[in-house]
Amino acid sequence: MLARARSVVRSSAARALAASTTRSETGERELARGAQSIFVRYASKKQGGSSNNGRDSNPKFLGLKRGHGEVVRPGYVIARQRGTKWHPGTNCGIGKDHTLFALVQGKVHFSTDKLKGRKVVHVAPLSPEHPKYVEGLP
Repeated sequence: MLARARSVVRSSAARALAASTTRSETGERELARGAQSIFVRYASKKQGGSSNNGRDSNPKFLGLKRGHGEVVRPGYVIARQRGTKWHPGTNCGIGKDHTLFALVQGKVHFSTDKLKGRKVVHVAPLSPEHPKYVEGLP
């Protein structure tokens, strides 16, 4: 109802404006004396465009977690990977997502299987004389 009333007011104002104008010698319309000019400007906002960019996946934190010679305990993750870039060797297990982990306490060793061309991860168990086993040391 309000929109209809506005359009009626606008159209009547436009008719009054058109009636009060006269043609000049040059053909331009001029306002008659006493007529007021009515300019109506409506609110507008340009619409934002769409884009196919702006997405990214979360990081997966893959790679080696322990280096060669580091001491690990059972369950420590040695490497996270997609597929088997590194294969499990002695005292090293593999999870269903191909995560390599230590089965015993020991030192991590990396080697290459020359026949198969594979990188293999081993965990060499610590000897009982290792400082980790001696009591009284921090």
